[in-house]
Amino acid sequence: MATKIFLNLPVKDLNKSVQFFTSLGYTFNPQFTNENATCMVITEDIYVMLLVEKFFKTFTPNEIADATKVTEAIICLSAESREKVDEIIDKAVAAGGTTYREAQDHGFMYGHSYRDLDGHIWEIMWMDVNAAPPAPEG
Repeated sequence: MATKIFLNLPVKDLNKSVQFFTSLGYTFNPQFTNENATCMVITEDIYVMLLVEKFFKTFTPNEIADATKVTEAIICLSAESREKVDEIIDKAVAAGGTTYREAQDHGFMYGHSYRDLDGHIWEIMWMDVNAAPPAPEG
């Protein structure tokens, strides 16, 4: 059985977050969706649980980071092409997100990033593994 990843993210407004990520092409599993949470499907092995902040707080005694002010994580997903990277960023900005930084082009690797409605940073990258430079020795 493959290991599955469940990333839990706090959100202020679940309905707005669902609308935002739906406009990027993601789907949601209704079996794990209610007024407090939803399960966003990235792949058959990667899921993002969007949890209303009050509900998220029940999982941790720590304060919830304000992702618009601090970086708690950078979520990086691959895309099948450079064009797809730009397409996803364009969709994110059109849906109310913002670009996080300018596109990075390293020849064999291309990436760009956006902030979602709650300030979480999402990097989208494409890489030609065959063109990647060898790892340094040592």
